[in-house]
Amino acid sequence: MSSTQVRPNYSFRSQKLHIITLAALGVVFGDIGTSPLYALKECFSPEHGIAFSPDAVLGIISMLFWSITIVVSLKYVLFVMRADNNGEGGVLALMALSLRTAVSGSPRAKLLMMLGVFGACMFYGDVVITPAISVLSAVEGMDIAAPGTSHYVIPLTLVILIGLFLIQRHGTNLVGKLFGPIMFLWFISLGALGLYHILKAPDILVAINPYYAVHFMIEHSLQAFIVLGSVVLVLTGAEALYADMGHFGIRPIRFAWLYTVMPCLVINYFGQGANLLSNPEAIKNPFYLMVPDMLLVPMVVLATFATVIASQAVISGAFSLTSQAILLGFVPRMRILHTSEDERGQIYIPLINWMLLVLVVAVVLAFKKSDNLAAAYGVAVTTTMVITTMLAAVVMRAEWKWHPVLVTLVIGAFITVDLAFFTANLLKIADGGWFPLLLGGAAFFLLMTWYSGRMLLRTRIKDDGIPLEPFVEGLLAHPPHRVGGTAVFMTGNINTVPVALLHNLKHNRILHERVFFLKISIWDVPFVADEERLTLKDLGGNVYLLRAAFGFKEAPEMHKVLDLTAAQFGMEFDLMDTSFFLARDTVVPSKLLGMSLWREQLFAWMYQNGAKPSDFFHIPANRVVELGTKVEI
Repeated sequence: MSSTQVRPNYSFRSQKLHIITLAALGVVFGDIGTSPLYALKECFSPEHGIAFSPDAVLGIISMLFWSITIVVSLKYVLFVMRADNNGEGGVLALMALSLRTAVSGSPRAKLLMMLGVFGACMFYGDVVITPAISVLSAVEGMDIAAPGTSHYVIPLTLVILIGLFLIQRHGTNLVGKLFGPIMFLWFISLGALGLYHILKAPDILVAINPYYAVHFMIEHSLQAFIVLGSVVLVLTGAEALYADMGHFGIRPIRFAWLYTVMPCLVINYFGQGANLLSNPEAIKNPFYLMVPDMLLVPMVVLATFATVIASQAVISGAFSLTSQAILLGFVPRMRILHTSEDERGQIYIPLINWMLLVLVVAVVLAFKKSDNLAAAYGVAVTTTMVITTMLAAVVMRAEWKWHPVLVTLVIGAFITVDLAFFTANLLKIADGGWFPLLLGGAAFFLLMTWYSGRMLLRTRIKDDGIPLEPFVEGLLAHPPHRVGGTAVFMTGNINTVPVALLHNLKHNRILHERVFFLKISIWDVPFVADEERLTLKDLGGNVYLLRAAFGFKEAPEMHKVLDLTAAQFGMEFDLMDTSFFLARDTVVPSKLLGMSLWREQLFAWMYQNGAKPSDFFHIPANRVVELGTKVEI
């Protein structure tokens, strides 16, 4: 496979840095940007057993500051974002990079693949929890602005969330243009509120000294370890900086983080700490009780908008991740709708949307308060953080060729911090941490069942297949009756005869005037250049073997293949004179070597209920001929 690929021509690539940075603010930083609503409040949860004192405030604020600095600024922004797959980031892109360092099919390759897939699955836990905890924490401010309205919190939260999922099918292009300015206003408001309280109690600034974090952890070792499970809430959304790199590029994301997001977040956390030093009663809700009374209602409204934006970002991320997983062969084909004519990355997957809606509503009704959701949130975040660090270590050593000592020092420091957060959150499994683990584990099981089943199916078809080129030579030596038009036979293996052709010859006893065997491959890069997309081999007698390659962030649509074939090879296609032949396999579980029988039955059910290849590849329905066959696995 060639490594020379191209990036898509996004409309904002030529725009000025500050315009792209503003757009990134609205998409990338919504999750981490709404953490001040609940992070510090959860750190001082009575369940942690930490007595409120000025020393505790300084220690926890210092822990928050250095967690943001080490994990986000150093780990993600400085190191991990360098590991891009032709400009794309995220755990699946990192997995693809690490897999290039291992022999295909080897135990090392399988381990790396499973790590990457599990990291992606844990993201789904984040997608379910983020809308619930973010919107709940924002709406809970209503009870402070108007005491006695707490019974409206859950109904209003559900209305907002249901409305958000209902508009997904219309796309977010129009609303998305407002996201950047709103989030910029949100971050400026965070910074202004924090600065206001820091000026009233500047003593809080001494917490910049890591001594206070270390001293707190030594003096309150057990409680401090437990608090780490809540400190990690300031890091929620850090993975989004890496995952959304392909949309905006490294420089705008780094610019937005270093010059807007991080300063405003840090100032706000220090401001919350300063307010606690002056007013210990504010521990009930450190964020909203730092807001002046006259600004409380506008701040609740702005916070609600910010949390809706944060929720939209992770929902869109779930659509994007699912699309990538489908193309990489880990998820059955699903109906994918493109909601923008200009931006191919804006997609909508109905099945995922409604599944997420049901899960998010169930989570809100089950947990009821943002405090109760905090435990569940940390487990999802820290698991993905650990996996990202492990895969990054492989890339640093094997792909970048860094010296082992340097890799050990860098990764050793990061993995120590990650594991500290991870193990602290394991203490919360009984309090809700089980939920993302259950959700991620179920998703991982389904994805690996689908992947393993596809490999078994491919092996069975290959073993039972007839070599293609000798068959074509014999067929052309004694050809059946040839009819006008073009036949395109979709195939998953270029070395064997498509089952659809065998059935067509058996039942219809004809061969079209022009025949194409078409294999569509998905490469482990996000985008493939048009000049490298197609390869054509003439098998003689107007019979051709055509291969089309797509990246895992592209839409493998048939019209692209036909148009490019006409442009590059001068072979025009008249759709009214072209038939597309597909084999509709019926998977039959058996006692042959493979998966356990019940997993094979599950795979068979998933296979039969997946989207049809004709729909997935956007083949005109009236030009499709499906021929069925049974395959035992």
